[in-house]
Amino acid sequence: MPKASYIQTNFTAGELSPRLEGRVDISKYANGVQTLTNMLIYPHGGATRRGGSKYIASGKTGTKKVRLVPFQFSVEQAYVIEFGDQYCRFYRDQTQISIAKEIATNYLEAELFELQFVQSADVLFIVHPNHPPARLSRTAVDTFSIADETFEYPPFLDENLTSTTINPSATTGSITLTASSALFASTDVGRFVRIDSGGNDGYAEITGFTSSTVVNATVVKTLPTSSAVTTWRLGAFSDTTGYPSSIAFFEQRLMYAGTTSDPQTLWGSKSSIYNDFETGSDDDDSVKYTIASDQVNAIRWLSSGKSLTIGTVGGEFLLSASSREEAITPSNIKIVRQTEYGGAYILPVRANGVVLFVQRAGKKIRQFTYQFESDTYVASDLTLLSEHITRNGLVEIDYQRTPDSIVWGVRKDGTLLGMTYERDQDVIGWHKHVMGGVSDANGTQAQVESVAVIPSDDRDELWLSVKRYVDGAEVRHVEVLQEGRSTFAPVDADDFFVDSGIQYDGVSTTTISGLDHLEGETVQVLGDGAVQADKVVSSGSITLDRAVEKASVGLQYISDLETMRVEAGSADGTAQGKIKRISDVIFRFYETLGAMFGPAPDDLDIIKFRETSDPMDSAPPRFSGDKEQAFNGDYDTGGRVFIRQSQPLPMTVLAIITRLRTNN
Repeated sequence: MPKASYIQTNFTAGELSPRLEGRVDISKYANGVQTLTNMLIYPHGGATRRGGSKYIASGKTGTKKVRLVPFQFSVEQAYVIEFGDQYCRFYRDQTQISIAKEIATNYLEAELFELQFVQSADVLFIVHPNHPPARLSRTAVDTFSIADETFEYPPFLDENLTSTTINPSATTGSITLTASSALFASTDVGRFVRIDSGGNDGYAEITGFTSSTVVNATVVKTLPTSSAVTTWRLGAFSDTTGYPSSIAFFEQRLMYAGTTSDPQTLWGSKSSIYNDFETGSDDDDSVKYTIASDQVNAIRWLSSGKSLTIGTVGGEFLLSASSREEAITPSNIKIVRQTEYGGAYILPVRANGVVLFVQRAGKKIRQFTYQFESDTYVASDLTLLSEHITRNGLVEIDYQRTPDSIVWGVRKDGTLLGMTYERDQDVIGWHKHVMGGVSDANGTQAQVESVAVIPSDDRDELWLSVKRYVDGAEVRHVEVLQEGRSTFAPVDADDFFVDSGIQYDGVSTTTISGLDHLEGETVQVLGDGAVQADKVVSSGSITLDRAVEKASVGLQYISDLETMRVEAGSADGTAQGKIKRISDVIFRFYETLGAMFGPAPDDLDIIKFRETSDPMDSAPPRFSGDKEQAFNGDYDTGGRVFIRQSQPLPMTVLAIITRLRTNN
């Protein structure tokens, strides 16, 4: 029975799929874990407990979903917009802007996660296939307004090729348009009609429907004739055709794409004039392009870089000029298919210079990038080693750049997913996060429904919309994930490891209020850096056993890390499948206090951090270094080590050293 010492030096491969239990031959196995819950992966290797979530406000209607959308004017002025059922509310500096600032919208709850956005300075451009394009504008520091886009010249379909004529009753003012055969529908109200004659053109907006051959209209640009002509065009956007579903800026043009009737078509504005889609032969005129492919490839998203990446149902395309060094023009534009995976109707993110998109079924994130060796674009699967982590499918993703590079995603069952992503260092590690609290009377886990990332002074903030069940009612909480423990000059009393929590900082007190959003809930308390007894919120407050000057109070969440089956070898080769027993384990901690370990989550021992020399009237200091622990596991073929943090305290694991005997 040879002895062995095995060290796991990092956890950068994250939580690995159960399908990799036998792949001890790959390097990622040695860097992965079986379970990583409510833990983040540092790009340099360690795994650390995530910070808790700070409660900001409750959604307007507790029984309806909300979607959080970032709005960034600058690092100093970054907002989160709460899109709800026919309204918007706004947040800045981790505070809700006055409810009086709420504005009405046309977007229903069922449409919220189909909205797509692009921002330019103080304006957020919004599209949805059921609604005209809109602009949400910041008119003052904390004042917003929303309105449908007003086109200087709207986009039109191709010119009529049939014998049907349209006869305007006049060239200006309120007129009647009469078609020679059935052409119009009641859903055409608001649609534009363009008339061409003698090299000139003008257009009118339909204001009333009389029949399939007669409509009322108001002339916007003087028509060139009042005679019947076959040279007419109908507006590209309307209730009849549907409206754009995707939007992006590219080379100083606003690009719309994918209406219901033209799902493969893109419309680009004039250069630097985002509401002018007048076509022509000049280089700065509007552009229009329809993807030619062997099947209908409805456009799902656009992402702008050196080229415009176009995600469709059936593949990924690039739009550019004939040379990538040239600008696109009406006569110099091409779209070429690059890969054939197909995308979901979910906005992609750009991270480390590449596009990360959700594949059509919603269960894979792919990395769309140029491969120099083959001179082609590829879309590698970033969930290949952790395919189980997105098994229910994703509904939304966003990207946090600092303090660490993490792609965040929302799974359909409400689990928050994170992927630590440092492409240059080959770090792709998945972790899952289960928020504290429940979402229904049956005790189902709290459900994250939306995420948004905005910058702040020293880090990017991850905002969450969380469905919970509190005091017998369904609620939605808007929260911000906290850093947990400050990286530089940490103060123990500032630690924040509770969910939907608040932080008290003031005169010494035993009563903490401001907990109305957790009425009736059992909460954890960290007071002046020490754990106090759990309390039940009553009338929005709790009474502590000991007075504190600083405290974080909120819902408990549990952080778990479980290693893969140990592979330390044996006298005749592999240790896999052989009986083994772990005798002791050394945990290399950083800034840690309070943890349990053992062979399984239901068989754990406490790691002691308080020394006899520590004063008993204050919290023990956070520990950095090695803790050697006798391991009470039995003889088995696995050889796993499990570590848990369930108190509102920090835990960072840098390495795990396992000593064991393997029976040959």
